[in-house]
Amino acid sequence: MCACGPVRSGSGGSSRDGPMKLLQRYILGELVRVFLLLVAILTVMLVFLGLFQEATERGLRLAQILQILPFVVPSMLPFTIPATLLLTVCIVYGRISGDLEVVAAKAAGISATQLLWPAFLLGGVLTASSFSLTSYVIPWAVSNIEQIVTQAMEDIFLDALAHDRHFSDPVRGFSITVHEVQNRVLKDATFQYRTRSHEQISMRAAEASMRFDLDAKVIRILLKNARGTRSGGDTLAELDRTELTFPLPQELARVKSRHMTLEALMRGVEEQQLAQRRKQSEAAQEAAMLLMMGDFQQLSGDQLTVLQTEQRRARNQELRFRTEIHSRFSMAASCLFFVFIGGPFAMLQARRQFITTFVMCFLPILLIYYPVMFLMVNLSKNASVNPLWAMWVPNLILGCVGISVLSRVVRH
Repeated sequence: MCACGPVRSGSGGSSRDGPMKLLQRYILGELVRVFLLLVAILTVMLVFLGLFQEATERGLRLAQILQILPFVVPSMLPFTIPATLLLTVCIVYGRISGDLEVVAAKAAGISATQLLWPAFLLGGVLTASSFSLTSYVIPWAVSNIEQIVTQAMEDIFLDALAHDRHFSDPVRGFSITVHEVQNRVLKDATFQYRTRSHEQISMRAAEASMRFDLDAKVIRILLKNARGTRSGGDTLAELDRTELTFPLPQELARVKSRHMTLEALMRGVEEQQLAQRRKQSEAAQEAAMLLMMGDFQQLSGDQLTVLQTEQRRARNQELRFRTEIHSRFSMAASCLFFVFIGGPFAMLQARRQFITTFVMCFLPILLIYYPVMFLMVNLSKNASVNPLWAMWVPNLILGCVGISVLSRVVRH
């Protein structure tokens, strides 16, 4: 009799496994189908908004907009995936609960947790996908976008120079005057600029070509048959194939941490730590030298202040990179936590419309999750908290709420 008990139990378990796996496959198929449809619609909407903003801010033409279109799509996905996944689970689980399929599954011995496994699986896959997008795909896409935009800015600049035949930048202290522009070559060009020692230099070239170097963050101008003079009229030299460099516009020169690869961020952390140690050592040596010389007034002088400022700047950069690294892990994992709270909540709200369920679920996330996330980011960048744990606080809040909602679903 004891031997028969396990056989009957195993037979009953096998009889439940078939319907359970069939139902899980059905739910997973519905989740994937609805998610792909929604993410495509939402991404297309955001892509067109993003392209319109980019074209307006940078004056891009239609051909350039079409060039950057394939690279804008992956840049939008990390922002659309979590909310779209939440809407997906609200639709699918709200529908099957409204059709009493959850009640029927429980009557057949299939728990609510087992019904949620397809959503957890999809959430896990999208978590890994989101992390890959933010760490590798987006930096690659942004790099390509910047190259296209840089080329566009070159074209716009050369068109303006061909029309006006003069360009000046008083802030950076240089100006360009040309006779004409032919095939991206400046003819009979005169360049006037200030050196770091505030000396005014004038260079006149028969021909000149220019390009924007994103890697070095400079504008490179190659001069042919050039002649240079100082402000006093002294001739520098007769030069040929001389290269001038000027800083790029601020919007092109600045590299945002969210556009860097994970390896670049980690390398940046190490470089900033090294810079801090170097500046700290230089400041200590300078202070020791001033003490030995008895020049106590210079302990609060400009040289030490500059070194301390550079050390603080390196520290701020390190904190910015560290915060970005940990935020990528936590933001990617938000897909899993959105599912953890959205699936059980949709089951509880079975009789409501799915859009009502989504709003009831997403509104607290907007009012609590994202503000807490932004707060933790700012506190981490200011060294008030450690980003290693601080960036997970919003997900922890969602996890606690999800456990509470799931326990109600399991009980009832």
